[in-house]
Amino acid sequence: MDKNWAREEAYLILNNIITKDAYSNIEIRKRLNNSNLEKLDKALVTEIVNGTLRNLIYIDWIIKKFSNIKLEKMDSSIKNILRCGIYQIMFLDKIPDSAVCNESVELAKKYSSFGSSKFVNGLLRSVVRSKEKIGYPDKSDLSQFLSVRYSHPKWLVEIWLRDYGVEFAEELMIGNNQVPPFIIRLNRLKTTKEELLQHLKASGITYREGLYNEEAINIRGTSSIENLEIFKKGYFSVQDESSMLVGKIMNPKPGWRIIDVCSAPGGKAAHMAELMNNEGFIVCRDIHEHKLELINKNSNRLGINIIETQLFDAKDIDESYLCKADGVLVDAPCSGLGLLRRKTDIRWKKKPADLHELPKLQYRILENASKYLKKGGVLLYSTCTLNKKENMDIVRNFLASNSDFYLDNIKSLIPQNLYAPNAEEGFLELYPNVHNTDGFFIARIKKR
Repeated sequence: MDKNWAREEAYLILNNIITKDAYSNIEIRKRLNNSNLEKLDKALVTEIVNGTLRNLIYIDWIIKKFSNIKLEKMDSSIKNILRCGIYQIMFLDKIPDSAVCNESVELAKKYSSFGSSKFVNGLLRSVVRSKEKIGYPDKSDLSQFLSVRYSHPKWLVEIWLRDYGVEFAEELMIGNNQVPPFIIRLNRLKTTKEELLQHLKASGITYREGLYNEEAINIRGTSSIENLEIFKKGYFSVQDESSMLVGKIMNPKPGWRIIDVCSAPGGKAAHMAELMNNEGFIVCRDIHEHKLELINKNSNRLGINIIETQLFDAKDIDESYLCKADGVLVDAPCSGLGLLRRKTDIRWKKKPADLHELPKLQYRILENASKYLKKGGVLLYSTCTLNKKENMDIVRNFLASNSDFYLDNIKSLIPQNLYAPNAEEGFLELYPNVHNTDGFFIARIKKR
């Protein structure tokens, strides 16, 4: 397949993500599964789309330097053609700059107004001539420099500078700009690790062991995981190692009754069911019927029959479950700031206002969920964000108002090679730059 087709597909996907508010991971998977592109060309499309989104603020800064038209007034098609082109020129050494310029011009002729192709050609060739000396903003405004240098919104840079300091915040942003590993979780209800590895090898998929979980396998070499027969048979699930640690820290036993109050898409509940050897009862709740259907479908694929889905809003209290659960999982709705390397569109879709109301919602859900626990039960609070106001601040506020709960030492529940300085205090913070996982927070709270 001609590389020009791959570049055109990358532009079309990027355009849908930016102009139609499509989710990057879903849009890429959907379009590539329906395309006739070869495996290498699919990889190029994924690289261009995710790379452009990952570096969007820097790319837009470059456009502003070379354009006599304000970015806000530029036609969206032209803007996104330029973004794809500049990403390839600045970051992909294997693609000749001349080929990038020529194909971008052809895209402009096809998808935008008359005369736009000359503008695209002129701007991209100016970038090519100057790319070794483009540089970054002056460091006198540190948050602005870091925002452009690592393509993170300035408001988020300021939060992380406040919470973590300059050195760690910069390392975190560098970590967010790395391509994340693709991790799958072995389903011991259906197969053994040895058998799964043999199937992966036979499918031409390379792999290595996970970092922290014995069920985790880091794989490469497939662009359509859902089409694998071993996936359809339920031999594994796709799940980052950070999420697997939720099940491990809950440490559920066969026969437990668990309530997962914000369950969709249900990966953590499925893992707990597997750890319980499919013995016990797990209630998975969500406020969207179609998401519950996905949980049911996934449970059937994995051979799990102890999960029951229920349409219920975690902001409410269900008196029929008061003091009945051995474990309650609150995987709270959050800002998702720990997923920036994996969901590349989050960093520019999120707005500061999105963070203001979340702590109130998270606290309310945690407070309600705590009422379902038996004495001695486990309340697990987790998020996939890196924002102290959504994480430890919520837990501290909850404990200050609920003296019959306490943080439980988790040192014995996590692998020895995992850097976890707060494990004895009862909580875990995971960072892409430190652990090579998604950014995550987990706290294990027990009822006295």
